[in-house]
Amino acid sequence: MDSAEVEFLAEKELVTIIPNFSLDKIYLIGGDLGPFNPGLPVEVPLWLAINLKQRQKCRLVPPEWMDVEKLEMMRDHERKEETFTPMPSPYYVELTKLLLNHASDNIPKADEIRTLIKDVWDTRIAKLRVSADRFVRQQESHAKLDNLTLMEINTSGAFLTQALNHMYKLRTNLQPPGGAQSQDF
Repeated sequence: MDSAEVEFLAEKELVTIIPNFSLDKIYLIGGDLGPFNPGLPVEVPLWLAINLKQRQKCRLVPPEWMDVEKLEMMRDHERKEETFTPMPSPYYVELTKLLLNHASDNIPKADEIRTLIKDVWDTRIAKLRVSADRFVRQQESHAKLDNLTLMEINTSGAFLTQALNHMYKLRTNLQPPGGAQSQDF
């Protein structure tokens, strides 16, 4: 899975908008949306929110966690903990990127939020690299990676898989062929 596919999955996350139009309920395969009334908040998938925002049909309401103070606490907590801490959304990076790219005028302190999310991302990726290094050095056979998001796994998954495959090949080539000699007798 590549990052575009992860972003596609993130677009299904529900966000709150405040429409400036009226429309009855719309019936989609993924579920019913609406009704849409001017000035009344309604939850819609991110893909629809972005589409409506681009057509100037709504104002996006940032998620509750997309607040400078909360993100600073989240960043500080992530830095203090040795393990991965739970994120407010499984798609926190993708949601932030899409919302800030398409609706930064609706998000207070957008630049600070972008920086804080980048700090959290960098901290988590550094932890992931340290964990992967420790995993490889100790020649472990499995690992438990709680609280990682799909994008974080996607970022390091290919590298880690290749590294483990190379290590397996090296280990199997270094082992003496002791089992084959006993079958010859």
